[in-house]
Amino acid sequence: MASRGAEGPRRLVRILIVEDHVLVREGTAQLLETAPDLRVVGVCGTAEEGAGLVERLAPDVVLVDVNLPGASGLALARDLSRRHLPTSVLVVSAYDDHAYVAEALEIGVGGYLLKTASGNELIEAVRLVASGVFVLDGGVSSRLGRRRQGGQAGRPEPGALTPRESEVLALVTEGRSNKQIAAELSLGLRTVESHVSNLLAKLGASSRTEAVAYALRARPGIRASDRGQAPGH
Repeated sequence: MASRGAEGPRRLVRILIVEDHVLVREGTAQLLETAPDLRVVGVCGTAEEGAGLVERLAPDVVLVDVNLPGASGLALARDLSRRHLPTSVLVVSAYDDHAYVAEALEIGVGGYLLKTASGNELIEAVRLVASGVFVLDGGVSSRLGRRRQGGQAGRPEPGALTPRESEVLALVTEGRSNKQIAAELSLGLRTVESHVSNLLAKLGASSRTEAVAYALRARPGIRASDRGQAPGH
């Protein structure tokens, strides 16, 4: 039964854990089950098993590790995204490498949390991702911000974004694909691609990930872990 607190009743969030280390997944399951509004409906150790369990169990949130035997956790996230399943993916990883984070953002995961996060941070991240709020670990957002600042030399100051470009940037920052943005804003795919190209040029960014880094640093609005340099998300 969902918990009831000062903010009113919480809806029950059903969770699948995809983690190859037995102790880690069992410990994570026990931790999440301490929250009355969270229920672990399945656990497994590979992306292949995870894909099947998502189809069978229809969880609200899938916790995935990046490094899995066989296909990676990001490969599973990409597969779920392509199938447009009503399931949000929260990556919980030991890696804060730019390449992993960039791929996760490009896929459009619901969040990226490091395994150094506290139990309370993980529980809150699951709740936020289930409610549609994009979550980025404070340490990861800080690193993205430093990478963005370190690449500023010789670049022009970002030009002013139009209201529509700002709207598109906000959705890019939430990890949405061009196709998803087009559907949400009732725009043509080519129109969205044009907006993304324009805002990248104005921000002096060479990729969507750099645009997200700019948004994290200059446009608070993303929910982040309290650890490290945490913007509004």
